[in-house]
Amino acid sequence: VQLQACGGGLVQTGGCLRLSCTASGRTFSRQTVAWFRQVPGKEREFVAAIRTSGGHTYYADSVKGRFTISGDNAKNTMYLLMNSLRPEDTAVYYCAADPSIILSSIQMSRMYNYWGQGTLVTVSS
Repeated sequence: VQLQACGGGLVQTGGCLRLSCTASGRTFSRQTVAWFRQVPGKEREFVAAIRTSGGHTYYADSVKGRFTISGDNAKNTMYLLMNSLRPEDTAVYYCAADPSIILSSIQMSRMYNYWGQGTLVTVSS
């Protein structure tokens, strides 16, 4: 499956952005789809995930209450709505997917086999 992430950009503190992750070659059916982010010199960090079967969602503590992950199965697209953005949210955001993620591994980037190319989010102070 190929993933295409888009929607990044420059926004002021307190602003919002919506990232999209579209799959081709395979649907998001029965997958775990996640968003990770990375800044230079740091490891890739879990942001949020959704189980497309059942719709269960999971969030990093740092984004809980501000970010929302959702999906549109008809469009084969997953979204990350980011509200109340902070400068520390600045990063390259990646979407990832895999059909075989167990709950204890949902925040582990190395467990995901399919990745989008990343989209840059910059939050100015």
